[in-house]
Parts: sequence; C-alpha cells; structure tokens
Amino acid sequence: MELKAVRLEIPENGNVILGQSHFIKTVEDLYEAIVNTVPQMKFGIAFNEASGACLTRVDGNDADLQANATRNATARDAARARVNPPANASHKNNAS
Repeated sequence: MELKAVRLEIPENGNVILGQSHFIKTVEDLYEAIVNTVPQMKFGIAFNEASGACLTRVDGNDADLQANATRNATARDAARARVNPPANASHKNNAS
C-alpha cells in the first residue's frame, strides 16, 4: 500500500466536506439534500467511481465549485470518495 499526502484546494470563504460512500447515486442524493436544506447555498460535488470506467461524477449549482470539487477528487484519486466545497454556508446544514 502506498500512502500519499494530498493538499486540498479550499475556496476562499468556503468549506470542504470529505466523505465516502458505496453508491453512485450519492451525488444526486447529496445534491437534493443540500438544495432542500439550504436552497441559497452554492456548491459543487465530485464523486470517484470505484469500478467500471472509474469516472468522476460531478454535480452542483456553481461551475467554479464544481471544477474545484473535481480537481480535489481527482487529486485524491480515491475510489468512492466525495468532495463537496459549499460556499455561502455561514449557517449549519445537515447535508453530510
């Protein structure tokens, strides 16, 4: 096993949520949870698949945050990992 330290890119005044899941649908589930909990929050989600083509699935409502989530997920190169950089989230949310 090879362990690597990877520096994540965190947007200014933003937060990063790292997580792990076993379902591809996680991206859609998280999207729905965020917009239904904090509709005004800007965010991006990226999820690395662990099988098949091992794609990085991306969603969100802000192109810059989606790109940030993609860069962080790709840099981590971890299967079944998700990276959610929410912005405008100065209040607590229950999305994670």
